[in-house]
Amino acid sequence: EEDVPAILRIYNYSIETSAATFDLEPQTLEYRLEWFSHYGDHYPLIVAEWEGITVGYSSLSQFRTKPAYDPTVELSVYIDEAYQGKGIGNRLVEEMLARGKALGFHSVISGITAGNEVSVKMHDKFGFRLIGSFKEVGMKFGKWHDVLFYQLFFDELQKP
Repeated sequence: EEDVPAILRIYNYSIETSAATFDLEPQTLEYRLEWFSHYGDHYPLIVAEWEGITVGYSSLSQFRTKPAYDPTVELSVYIDEAYQGKGIGNRLVEEMLARGKALGFHSVISGITAGNEVSVKMHDKFGFRLIGSFKEVGMKFGKWHDVLFYQLFFDELQKP
């Protein structure tokens, strides 16, 4: 819980500067603490630290609310801009996928805004496959954005 302010800082920066998230307004600490309460043993949330500073985080969350979807989770990864390109995202994803497999999940989905080639390459490294895209589903910064959906089955998990 002590990492939530840093998580909020990282996420709000992404809201304000990128289409990686379709949130349009920065979130409050109270909102993010409520969000944090949904994680724990079943849905993990981890942070990456660099010299004692929280510089990124990753989570597995509920994919959809209907019970038949329970074996599938959604992966999220956010890295502080100043620490991107240092392999932190890869380490977070590697650990999160290991946890998802240990928890017995069947598959993991990632939604990636088209044009985010760094995220696409990272998902490719882990064996995710493009399974489809939704065209022009998000309007941000005065522009329509497509979302690409990638999927990995935990029994096909490979290290980068």
